[in-house]
Amino acid sequence: MILEGLVTTQTPHGELNIAPMGPVVDPDLTSIVLRPFQTSRTFQNLREHPYGVLHITDDVLLMARGALNLLEKAPETFPARVIAGRVIAGCCRWLEFEIESIDASRDRSEIRLKVVHRETIRDFWGFNRAKHAVLEATILATRLHLIPPEEIRRALLQLREPVEKTAGPEELTAFQLVWDYVHRHLDAPR
Repeated sequence: MILEGLVTTQTPHGELNIAPMGPVVDPDLTSIVLRPFQTSRTFQNLREHPYGVLHITDDVLLMARGALNLLEKAPETFPARVIAGRVIAGCCRWLEFEIESIDASRDRSEIRLKVVHRETIRDFWGFNRAKHAVLEATILATRLHLIPPEEIRRALLQLREPVEKTAGPEELTAFQLVWDYVHRHLDAPR
């Protein structure tokens, strides 16, 4: 199963990187595999500093901003309990990890993780169609180079309906951010 979340990693000098990722996990979250591209900051950081934190969150605005490189400032964090890393203060729960193995034989690496600590900050808010629609729209926005423009436009229009019907202010803001990002890129002269 793929679990959408946020991964924080650090450079050896302590510089924080926040990356939305969809690791492959088992239901108990004991087996976790990240699959970052070797060109990504996450991959580079984990090669140099083999520790990080996987965050489970319901904050779709943070997920969208992180995925589209639109974070104006880093969210509030605090030191991880076991590893040298940072925890996003507003997440629902987090899992601190260390690397067990890295397979870099393909462009998209496969990094097996060992969970060394886990904690819960707050309850997951619950299921909401708008949150899921924003997440799907965000994933679409990261694939503009892979999917034909008309298919993206059609999908965004379909995702807009549950946002308009069920969103709160955060989800409306997040969807508008993704909508604007996609149209800015699709409408740009080539």
